[in-house]
Amino acid sequence: MSIPSLCSPVVERLEPYVPGEQPRIAGLVKLNTNENPYPPSPRAIAAVEAAAREGLQLYPDPQSLALREALAAAHGLQTDQVFVGNGSDEVLAHAFFAFFQHAGERLLMPDITYSFYRVYCGLWGIGAELQPLDAGLAVDVGALAARAAQGPCAGIVLANPNAPTGMGLPLAQIERLLAACPRRVVLVDEAYVDFGGESAVGLIARHPNLLVVHTLSKSRSLAGLRVGAAFGAQPLIDALTRVKDSFNSYPLDRLAQAGACAAVQDVAYFDATRHAVMHNRDGLARALQELGFEVLPSQANFLFARHPGRDGAQLAALLRERAVLVRHFARPERIAPYLRISVGTPAQCDALVRAVAAILASNR
Repeated sequence: MSIPSLCSPVVERLEPYVPGEQPRIAGLVKLNTNENPYPPSPRAIAAVEAAAREGLQLYPDPQSLALREALAAAHGLQTDQVFVGNGSDEVLAHAFFAFFQHAGERLLMPDITYSFYRVYCGLWGIGAELQPLDAGLAVDVGALAARAAQGPCAGIVLANPNAPTGMGLPLAQIERLLAACPRRVVLVDEAYVDFGGESAVGLIARHPNLLVVHTLSKSRSLAGLRVGAAFGAQPLIDALTRVKDSFNSYPLDRLAQAGACAAVQDVAYFDATRHAVMHNRDGLARALQELGFEVLPSQANFLFARHPGRDGAQLAALLRERAVLVRHFARPERIAPYLRISVGTPAQCDALVRAVAAILASNR
């Protein structure tokens, strides 16, 4: 039971993030949290098993040096341009604390995007200025750039590809934002970039105000290990490290570091599974369109779709009755008709399509 008088005042003002449902339902087709439907690299599993057999009585490397070296090699960077943390959510939290707390300045972001961004603003007392997506639910880069160029702002944060829409921006548009906001950090959250987007990591050498955030939860199938990373100029990485070491010097345990390092190095498995997800995504999009859905173009491991004749919340509830989980967002209202559907295996996608077809045929 909460006793507000014993809490700091900020606690009462917080609006926490609500994660996707994780129920225990027999025969569940779980397509609501954008997890990879394929298991991790066998090399990653072997590395975790080996790490579990020895050394757990010792603290892990607080600098995660082997993992940072592997990530740097994979992205053509120096090790001091790489930061890692306990999932990209923790990396984002440290970045918001380190870069966006400027008195009287507001952080610019799209109005429909990863909802944790506004949670971090509330946690750290950062004002947020929301720029509406355009009529097609794409990020309005022109409006964001114009606002950034007008005057002081705390920075810009955006997911690319965006969540929950799945649509991505080309690198020229990212550079437009970087040029419009040269004195503040532009954070590009690339959680889904490996499923068809364009990564901005290659722009870091030319833009010292760029921070790119990745996760190993999606394309590396390691959601259960909680590993995230940030890439940027060395002063930005130093700032993140100062925040991390003021909060938790050991954010990644030995198992996470070992498994993540092996997953990053297993390029063949990474390419095979991400291309399988993209193939399944394209087939699922066609199947939904044949059932009358409007499906936004996706460069992520999920689809954002609506049926013009069906209420989004009701459709999600009816699918749940059939042990198929998808994600529905009631707010903002203009995305309430949509469902965010994670891409599963071919069998999972087929099960979803059959369930949807049966619901549409039943007229419920």
